[in-house]
Order: sequence, then structure tokens, then C-alpha cells
Amino acid sequence: MDTAKLELAAQRYREAEAALDAARADLRAEAVAAMRQDPKRGDQAEVVRITGWTREQIRLLMKAAEQGTSTTA
Repeated sequence: MDTAKLELAAQRYREAEAALDAARADLRAEAVAAMRQDPKRGDQAEVVRITGWTREQIRLLMKAAEQGTSTTA
């Protein structure tokens, strides 16, 4: 059995997962930073629009950030 292509596909998949995890962490951090920076009315709606997350996901993200824990928004 020739597994070279399978191994390559598996490696590419692992790399893509790692990149996705890093991008997700960056997005969470930037969303929290945006919400904390000069807070004003409409900020949450703007973060919802940009991220595609729900208001509840944003609230949970902010709550987790305040408590120093992570979330899966």
C-alpha cells in the first residue's frame, strides 16, 4: 500500500487545523479588544456583523475574557 498521498493529506489537514485555531484565537482577542476600546452604543452590533457571531456569543466571550477563561465563540 502506498500511503505517501495519505500522509501528505493528513499533514496538510493538521496544518490547516492549527492555522484555523490560531486565526480563531486572534479573532476572539481582536473582538474583545474592540469591545473594550472606547465602549459606545452599537459596538456589540458591529462586532456581531463583522464576526458573524450572535450577541449571546459575544456576551459569553466578554464574560470569559473578564474571568480570564477561554470560550468557543
